[in-house]
Amino acid sequence: MQRIKKLTAIILSILTLSSVCVFGGAFSAGASGTGAGLAEWALNAYYEGWSYVYGGSTPGAVDCSGLIYSYCGGERCGDPQLNTATARGSVSSGIPNVHGLGLWRPGHVGVYVGDGMEVDARGDAYDMCYESVYGSYSGWTYWFKLAAVSYPTNGWEKFSGDYYYYENGEYITNTSRTIDGTTYYFDSKGRSSKTPSDTSSNSSSNSSSNNSSNNSSSQSKPTSWRNGSTGEEVKKIQNRLTELGYYTGAVDGNFGDATEKAYRAFQEAAGLTVDGIAGSDREVLYSDDAPYAPKVEETTAPAEEKNEEKKSEEETKSTEYKSGDESDDVKAIQGKLAQLKYFDVDPTGYYGDYTVQTVMNFQLANGLEATGVVDEETYKLLFSADAVANPNPSEETQSATTAVESGPVQMPLTTSPSELIITNEQNQTYTDTATDVVKKTNKVTKKALSNASAVIPSAATAQVKRTANIWLWFVLVAVIFGALAAVFMLRDRKSNRYTRYCAKKKKHANFKSEVNTRW
Repeated sequence: MQRIKKLTAIILSILTLSSVCVFGGAFSAGASGTGAGLAEWALNAYYEGWSYVYGGSTPGAVDCSGLIYSYCGGERCGDPQLNTATARGSVSSGIPNVHGLGLWRPGHVGVYVGDGMEVDARGDAYDMCYESVYGSYSGWTYWFKLAAVSYPTNGWEKFSGDYYYYENGEYITNTSRTIDGTTYYFDSKGRSSKTPSDTSSNSSSNSSSNNSSNNSSSQSKPTSWRNGSTGEEVKKIQNRLTELGYYTGAVDGNFGDATEKAYRAFQEAAGLTVDGIAGSDREVLYSDDAPYAPKVEETTAPAEEKNEEKKSEEETKSTEYKSGDESDDVKAIQGKLAQLKYFDVDPTGYYGDYTVQTVMNFQLANGLEATGVVDEETYKLLFSADAVANPNPSEETQSATTAVESGPVQMPLTTSPSELIITNEQNQTYTDTATDVVKKTNKVTKKALSNASAVIPSAATAQVKRTANIWLWFVLVAVIFGALAAVFMLRDRKSNRYTRYCAKKKKHANFKSEVNTRW
């Protein structure tokens, strides 16, 4: 009996130690991460097509807060993730240029991946969604910094294969910086034009400022001017544009629409990047080699003949607009899509991911191949009287909202534009093939957006190891309890055998005594 007690104590001690080792390591693994890492994790979940599983928090099967928890740990549910945040603000006031911020609305959370886009695990009917934060179908209330995630303040940060430069907690856009003797240009998305030679450099090493280190509190001078800028440098730009014949407005130091239009015309004539931003290319503007605005030559040709020639040139001009383009033509396309109820935000003139998706929706509804590129056929149909508008968007929104309200707490309150287009087709033929169309649309969408980097190996490996350790622990428990059960069974069998032997022997003795008594 004493041996059994000792054996039991040893087994319980082993179980306690093993549970501490396995679960202690599992719960602490991945309990922190970076903002860029979380954003890449969320994008990978979308590209790999993870499923929505209510209460899920493992790679491939997550709910909205589980998507975040599967990467960095911390709080398990959306409201605690918001309540323990290190910083937060209203989405309506703008979102900081920070990768991997959390997004919150009642009963739902998502991940901000930069450039006005977000990823969230929306529900059983939607799985992973990737769309604009500011679309009318999102309704995000707050952005917040997760307590389990570290965010950069100054210096280089790599995200999705590109390099970004953070200053005062946000990555910079539409500007340039000279860092360690090298000048870098950053586009509207914040991507650096060059790969930095030393990613350990931070904003304090910015040599474009002539201020000494003990004068760091002073404001550094701007390096670029754009629509909305004011000051003496803007006056200088306007004066020079006037000399070159591009600008005819008032030289008032206000960089408005007329100044931007004039500067774009100068950039085009000089063979520069046409973005309307006066940055380092001002060197060309102020140089003696700056091109003058082309003079309009008067001809004696009748007005009707001029119009016919212009129309002929426009018809023969090759038409193709795709992701990454930025022009007034793109803005016109977005405006037309908005009239047809496909485009849900204000036209910007930049052909981004959201424009790609809305063009695909238009192409699907109009019987064209869903490429997301506005080729000549798409362009002509879009601006023709035969263009099919998004039918009954208000009825579709109402039905989508009703369906969501009957689902789990973390189901979305709205649906995405692409899903509205697909589900709005009410004819019987489309109903019979709806599932195939949805699959093809999602496949084309993911192919068009397939530039994001793959999942972070270290985070995924840590999660797999955690799951394997837990299963190993359960196997160990099963083996030990099986052995313990076998020991007790053998003990009981031996005890029963001894009891039967004693009973038999006693019975034999009683029988012998009875025989002796009779005789």
